[in-house]
Amino acid sequence: KWIMENILGTAPPDPPADVPEIEAAKKSLPDASFREQLELHRESAVCASCHRSMDPLGFGFENFDAIGRWRTKDGEFEIDASGKLPEGGDFSGPMELIEILEKQKAQFADSLARKMLVFALGRGLEYYDECVIKEITAEMEKQEYRFSSLVLGIVTSDAFLQRRGEGKKK
Repeated sequence: KWIMENILGTAPPDPPADVPEIEAAKKSLPDASFREQLELHRESAVCASCHRSMDPLGFGFENFDAIGRWRTKDGEFEIDASGKLPEGGDFSGPMELIEILEKQKAQFADSLARKMLVFALGRGLEYYDECVIKEITAEMEKQEYRFSSLVLGIVTSDAFLQRRGEGKKK
């Protein structure tokens, strides 16, 4: 879910209220790997609609633990970092997944520009910020998606230059 929200800018909907927690799956399959436990979600039509797009992204980066260290096992289980994205593209490990994701540079640039603009403006985005996002991402594409083009696009935008501060407090 994190990759979809923060990298690709395509967050899945929130799960229904009655979906059991992952902990329930762990208890029902104590001798199963984390991947096998997650695969249970795809057996339910309600869960599968989101999990078929989220899970492959997570599986592809499963070799990294919670703090980014490389690992080949999760507890006693060998890690299977292979998957298939719903829109196509088989991969077997993080490097192959990254190659697939690199083809989505425009989507990533749009998501990053939105997040950085929110930070720079100190407020959420409004409908009138869409033209700024389009200008910034168009320039990023021309500059081969250099980070400097994103920063320059933000700090020279009218949205940034004309933002209002709270003023001095007396």
